[in-house]
Amino acid sequence: MKKIEAVIKPFKLDQVREALSDIGVNGLTVTEVKGFGRQKGHTELYRGAEYVVDFLPKVKVEVVLADDQVERAIETIIAAARTGKIGDGKIFVTPVEQVVRIRTGETDEAAI
Repeated sequence: MKKIEAVIKPFKLDQVREALSDIGVNGLTVTEVKGFGRQKGHTELYRGAEYVVDFLPKVKVEVVLADDQVERAIETIIAAARTGKIGDGKIFVTPVEQVVRIRTGETDEAAI
């Protein structure tokens, strides 16, 4: 099993969720986050004063999947989240050793 964490632009969330649902992903976790990468934030004007926005709003989508679903999910997230502009985000894939569904006690792939 693998955990996919995708940090994407907030306005792309619905497209990513729908695309993952279309390929059979049953559940996901979404967190509102802030951060920056190469774009290093930007300068905005508010009431005539300039100020620097260091951390940009992003959304982190987390999904745990069986190994055979991971590549398709990554391709799906890329296709749904890409705008072609800086700040589209990143995808991180890490191994998951164990999953337990609290309600039933099911473990591993049965619990996904």
